[in-house]
Amino acid sequence: MNPNYLHRTLRFLFVIGLVVAGVFALFFVSKVTYPFIIGFLIAFMMNPLVNFFQERAKMPRSLAVFIALLLIMLVFAGLITLLVVEIASGAEYLAKVVPEHLITLIDYIEHLFAAQLIPIYNQLTGMFQSLESGQQDTIMDNIQNVGATIGTTAGNFIKDFFEKIPNILSWFPNAATVLIFSLLGTFFISKDWYRLSAMGTKFLPNRARTSSKTVFDDLKKALFGFVRAQATLVSITTVIILIGLLILRIDYAITIALVTGIVDIIPYLGTGAVFVPWIIYEAIAGEMSTAIGLGILYVVVLVQRQIMEPKILSSSIGLDPLATLIALFVGFKTIGFLGLIVGPVILVIFNTLQRANVFQDIWKFIKGKDEVIIK
Repeated sequence: MNPNYLHRTLRFLFVIGLVVAGVFALFFVSKVTYPFIIGFLIAFMMNPLVNFFQERAKMPRSLAVFIALLLIMLVFAGLITLLVVEIASGAEYLAKVVPEHLITLIDYIEHLFAAQLIPIYNQLTGMFQSLESGQQDTIMDNIQNVGATIGTTAGNFIKDFFEKIPNILSWFPNAATVLIFSLLGTFFISKDWYRLSAMGTKFLPNRARTSSKTVFDDLKKALFGFVRAQATLVSITTVIILIGLLILRIDYAITIALVTGIVDIIPYLGTGAVFVPWIIYEAIAGEMSTAIGLGILYVVVLVQRQIMEPKILSSSIGLDPLATLIALFVGFKTIGFLGLIVGPVILVIFNTLQRANVFQDIWKFIKGKDEVIIK
């Protein structure tokens, strides 16, 4: 075998093994260090604000970090308080109107039984009586088996639910611990941001320093662009829903629009978690005009999301709209709705590595070119 091909094969296997080992190491390390990873991300995102306080207000770095962290916490607390007040106000309204709607729903079910299901039941009973005894026994056995299966499934569900309650309750102390360590990690990482950055780059070769700086800058731009894009999409959705609800003269339109906008962030739920049950109920209650209006509003929200998401993501992250659309579709088909977030992020990483010539350097290393020297 040609020694050049052998060396290339060995270098290729070395690169593959290094990547796989890095992925596994990152996975296992992140399981025990995720509070500090969260702290690093928070420190990374609030670093411009800390620099602003440090440079413009002439504050010490520690004080600038403390004020920035306190300001962010106050903003989040204010938004959550406003949301809780709106939800509490809406819940008080729902406590008044839900019983009336429940009576309407019960009347509809009673009418459905009296007008539709009872005649069908009588017809089925007559057909059942006309069958032979063996056929009747077979049908009864099947009905009992179905009932037993449903009962077993319901029992297992209830059992699993109550067994998971201790785990759910134990999550709160763990969440508090993670929050405390994340905040402490954010403070110390942000305070020593530039010292830690200098320590990290000191151990890298000169070629790797240039590539890593390009990768880091592009990822920073893409990360802020992705967050800005998602905030823009959620804001557009919330405004459209608010305008639609005001046109339909729905009570507490602001509360409903805010809640629906927040739900829109969650990949596996989306606005359909609010609109679909609502539309079905309004149709059952006989409010067809409201149901049709909500249906049209839901379609408008879905269409604008599908149209605006690739455009906003591409402009905010700096990607080609077609590539962004392909990443959204491939991510969705691969891992479901979560892929709508993961797909563009992976595309950003690959695009950043490509612009930093990382893949080109790896290929030169595999081929054994002289210009790639690992120091």
